[in-house]
Amino acid sequence: MGRSQDKLEKMQLRQSYRNLWQSDLMSTVTADTPYCCFSCLCGPCVSYLLRKRALYNDMSRYTCCGGYMPCSGRCGESKCPQLCLATEVFLCFGNSVASTRFMLQDEFNIHTTQCDNCIIGFMFCLNQIACIFSLVACIVGSDELSEASQLLSCLADMVYCTYTQHKIEMDKRDGVLGFQPMSVPPAQQMSRIDQPIPPYAGYPPDSGYPQPYYPHPGHGYPPMPGYPPPGHVYPPASGYPPPGHGYPPAPGYPPPGYPPAPDYPSK
Repeated sequence: MGRSQDKLEKMQLRQSYRNLWQSDLMSTVTADTPYCCFSCLCGPCVSYLLRKRALYNDMSRYTCCGGYMPCSGRCGESKCPQLCLATEVFLCFGNSVASTRFMLQDEFNIHTTQCDNCIIGFMFCLNQIACIFSLVACIVGSDELSEASQLLSCLADMVYCTYTQHKIEMDKRDGVLGFQPMSVPPAQQMSRIDQPIPPYAGYPPDSGYPQPYYPHPGHGYPPMPGYPPPGHVYPPASGYPPPGHGYPPAPGYPPPGYPPAPDYPSK
C-alpha cells in the first residue's frame, strides 16, 4: 500500500515539473535522423544503450524497470545487472522505454507536453489492439487477424523510435550537442608596467573567439613628441581685457531719465 502511494505521489509530482525536453517527439526525426533509423532497426539495442547511459554507465545502480514496476528489485539485478537489463529490453520493451523516460523526467524535472502525451497514448493503444488481435487470432485461428496484429505491432515500434528524444536530452546533459552555449568571460587582469604586452582581456586565446591585436614590441608606434613641439612657443598671455580695448564703464541703474518708482502702500 505504501509503495503504491509513493508511485501515485510521484506521478502527481511530475505534473508540476516546468522544464521541457530539448526536442519534442514531433521534431526528433529531423533532430537526429540517423539515430531514429537505428531505433527502428534495433529498438531493444537502443533501449539497452540509453538505459545504461541514463545510469551514467554505472550498472551497480540498475534496478529492473527503473524501480517503477512491482518486479523491481526482486529479479537479482545486483548479481548480474547486464543480463537483467538485456532481459528487460527484450521481454518488456515498452516498460524499458517508459522507465528510462521516467528516470530522465525525475532527474531534470521535465514536463511532457500535451502533444507528446497524445503520441505516447496512441502508441499504447496500438500495443493493446495488437495484443487483442493476437489473442483472438490464436483462439479463432485466423491468419488475417494474426497479420493485422503484426502490422499494428510494427506501427507501435515505429512510434517507439521517437525515444530518440531521450538520447538528445542526454546529449544536452553530457555536453555533446552540436552547439555550445557561450560562456561567461573570465575575470580581466590588470597590466603592469614591466609587461611588454598586456594580458588578454575577455576570452582566453584558445577559446576560438576573436582576440584584440597587440603590436609586437619591436614594431611599436613612434614615440610621442614633446608638446608643444620645440620652436612653436605660444605668445605670452596678456592681461584681459587688453589695454585700450576695454568695455565702457557700466552706467548707474536705473539710467538717468527714468521717473522715480512710486511708493506702494504697505499692507
